[in-house]
Amino acid sequence: MDAHQARTLQDLDAAHHLHPFNDNAALAAKGTRILTRGEGCYVWDAEGHKLLDAFAGLWCVNIGYGRAELGRAAARQMEQLAYYNSFFQCTTEPTIRLAAKLAELTPYDLDHAFFVNSGSDANDTILRLVRHYWAVQDQPRKNVFIARHNGYHGTTVAGASLGGMKSMHGQGGLPIPDIVHVDPPFWFHDGGELSEDEYGLLAARRVEDKILELGPERVAAFIGEPVMGAIGVHIPPRTYWPEVERICRQYDVLLVADEVITGFGRTGEWFGAQTFGFRPDVMTIAKGITSGYIPLGAAMFGERVAGVLKAQGGELAHGATYSGHPVCAAVALENIRILQEERIVETARDHIAPYLAQRWAELGEHRLVGQARIVGLMGALELVPHKGRRTLFEERGKVGALCRDNALRHGLILRATYDAMLLSPPLVIERAQVDELFDKAWKALDDTAEALGI
Repeated sequence: MDAHQARTLQDLDAAHHLHPFNDNAALAAKGTRILTRGEGCYVWDAEGHKLLDAFAGLWCVNIGYGRAELGRAAARQMEQLAYYNSFFQCTTEPTIRLAAKLAELTPYDLDHAFFVNSGSDANDTILRLVRHYWAVQDQPRKNVFIARHNGYHGTTVAGASLGGMKSMHGQGGLPIPDIVHVDPPFWFHDGGELSEDEYGLLAARRVEDKILELGPERVAAFIGEPVMGAIGVHIPPRTYWPEVERICRQYDVLLVADEVITGFGRTGEWFGAQTFGFRPDVMTIAKGITSGYIPLGAAMFGERVAGVLKAQGGELAHGATYSGHPVCAAVALENIRILQEERIVETARDHIAPYLAQRWAELGEHRLVGQARIVGLMGALELVPHKGRRTLFEERGKVGALCRDNALRHGLILRATYDAMLLSPPLVIERAQVDELFDKAWKALDDTAEALGI
């Protein structure tokens, strides 16, 4: 693409495209970056720059870019049956086979899939169906969801309400009623003199305190991401999730794991619940289910919940035109086949994750980094004004944005959330590419530190 074509596209984009999570006026003045192709762990932009994508698009391109098999799977299904719905007592073969495959893959007894279009839709679905689950058991007042401040569960009205992002709540009159939030586990900033294990128990018991404040007869469910991704890859202490599960069982509160980011190998196991050792009643998934090649999500229900929903009688008044779309299901099945047959999750866990953790820890030695945290193939570098102190920059976000832009200049895509540099590469990243990632990230940190006079 020549410079004139790129400029024309940027002008069209500025005139007609509202970008998510952007200052659209500022972006229009600057001009958006146009990506043109991808292969493996790399993408190329319209100006010809080759970029190592250490964020896998948006946490999702688990098998890497350019896998033609997924395109062929979509084409085959489009040629045979491009679309049919799951209403009117109908469905399609790929939809059935994907539900069965997810029942096989997801841990414990999460054997029942309700298909949607995204992670946001999946979290909308569980809000409605969990409340319905309690209502048909003559407990309509048991409808309050407990979630976490700074959690992220999507951008729909229900998803953004379940999430605890103040900036999102400030737009659109959110959160909706009967959703409450507790403080999340973030030891680096909040742990004081406690060990991480001690702090994990303290943070988990905030959930118990809220249940007792509201009354167990009012609380339907607790929802959380196994690792809080969007706020900065906040990895909980190992004591946190088992204690949250114990509390939920004690007070008969359903436990919902939002695995939209962590599912399909991101934490080193197929699902984050396996990594952190807890058993959810409900799980939401998306992103890695198709490696981002096509939109798809699902809510997975355990037998306790699904058994009631199936037995309650009457119409289940929830769904969407594209629920269980056959082309999306066919692509998901091919993506999962590749993940399984090429043992991508296991190879990433056993061979790449340990080396990536080693190199990430080396980045943690940089004078600008206060903490290098990582689990599986997701991590963060917490940038701080004073090495050795657990303090954050006063004007949060400025330093992170500068470091992100410096990384781009060196051909590396990292995400910045406030002043944390986030890592989430394709699971197929190789050791040589990990070394490349380290070298480019170190240069970006150096450039940032020098600009700050640190």
